[in-house]
Amino acid sequence: MTDQSESRLLVLHKPKGYVVTRHDEKNRKTVYELLPPWAYDEGWMPVGRLDMDSKGLLLFTQNGLISDHLNQPGSCHKIYEVWVRGHVTQPQAVQLVGGVETSEGLLKAVRVEIKGGAGPKTRLEVELDEGKNRHIRRMFGELKDPKFGTALKVLELKRVQMGSLKLDVESAKWRFLTADEERNLLDG
Repeated sequence: MTDQSESRLLVLHKPKGYVVTRHDEKNRKTVYELLPPWAYDEGWMPVGRLDMDSKGLLLFTQNGLISDHLNQPGSCHKIYEVWVRGHVTQPQAVQLVGGVETSEGLLKAVRVEIKGGAGPKTRLEVELDEGKNRHIRRMFGELKDPKFGTALKVLELKRVQMGSLKLDVESAKWRFLTADEERNLLDG
């Protein structure tokens, strides 16, 4: 039974290596292994997805209307910290905002900010207003390192913010949202 019955949302800091599903036919670890048993038993469902190789902020709710609202394109911007193998240039960051044609169609970011790098890697902050399957990974995969001509590859992807809610729990930990956090997120 949930401790905080008035809470309609909880946040989990999903580590890498967990799939966002209730059951996995391949017997991989699921995010429900990180939550108390009542989260599974009472039907708490993830709001959106993070692929197995991604980590960061993941919301859960029992309320389908809340989930639908937060998953509507444009309703809840998401911010990611991304490490890419290769050198990302400012013109490429602008291109990502304008849109990149992929096998899934045109994918674009709201904002791409180059934060620095280390050797052959670039650290970026990427903001999306919708998230399609492997959105960020597919966008960068369509671009080439200007120096070496090789495809850029996302090495690490971490969701650090959804709407007004910033990730503030340790990896593999969870907590309920406060009433103010929930109101700001749903009204924002």
